[in-house]
Amino acid sequence: QVQLIESGGGLVQTGGSLRLSCTASGLTFSVYKVSWFRPAPGKEREFVAGIGRLGHSTDLADSVKGRFTISRDNAKKTVYLQMNSLKPEDAAVYFCAADYSLRAIGRLEGDYDYWGQGIQVTVSS
Repeated sequence: QVQLIESGGGLVQTGGSLRLSCTASGLTFSVYKVSWFRPAPGKEREFVAGIGRLGHSTDLADSVKGRFTISRDNAKKTVYLQMNSLKPEDAAVYFCAADYSLRAIGRLEGDYDYWGQGIQVTVSS
């Protein structure tokens, strides 16, 4: 059974930092691209950041460039999302997702095969 489990969320003040983790089980982690998504008003979940199988390629949404970084440790089957300079508009439930395809890092929900349950990030102003 495939599981993606997010951790590291919580409450932080504006300008603060959090590091989210997504730990996988039940799959060969190193062959999956992994991305983070969050809900967006009036539409499906929006792409936040993604990372390729070996961690050499990454993609970040414009709204988080310069503030968020994504990395992975395949030995630990974990992807990390380091979030710095957090803003109130970053508050959301963050989901990690895994994609087995040979495509480039996808930015659509439909590009992904497996999803975590989500983790809450709250940013106080």
